[in-house]
Amino acid sequence: MKENPHRINEQIRYVDEVRLVGDNVEIGVYPISKAKQIAREQELDLVEISPKAVPPVCKIIDYKKFLYEQKKRDKVMKAKATKVTVKEIRFGPQTDEHDYEFKKKHAIKFLQDGAKLKAYVFFKGRSIIFKDQGQILLLKLAQELEEYGKVEQMPKLEGKRMIMFIAPKVKK
Repeated sequence: MKENPHRINEQIRYVDEVRLVGDNVEIGVYPISKAKQIAREQELDLVEISPKAVPPVCKIIDYKKFLYEQKKRDKVMKAKATKVTVKEIRFGPQTDEHDYEFKKKHAIKFLQDGAKLKAYVFFKGRSIIFKDQGQILLLKLAQELEEYGKVEQMPKLEGKRMIMFIAPKVKK
């Protein structure tokens, strides 16, 4: 059996008084015995919310219901969190028009699907002398994909690669 993340009722020890918050409770600082008595009278649990505070903050709630709602909130937050995928498209410095259009079509599809795009020109051997052609190619791609995404990082030479990142535009 796993242990509760909060201390409840009789597990709250080593303190003389607690700050009490919650619904249908007079907010204030109470002796621990009085706080436990109030919780018993309402047939609810005394839950230590912030143990590091001075005095510790406790709340009078139905603990099982509290855990259930917290789990539900966490699940919703996890569902809302988006996972960013990065798709790569590779060009050569002398990529011809047909190949360029074909790869641009794929880039548009990736951006519409909500993935980030990493476009790069790979320079083999002595083709590094054409780095200006590679930059022109990437800037042309960025300009043509302007309605689908925005440039996150301008073309930058890293070793034998000139890399550019394009993030998808947020759908409304």
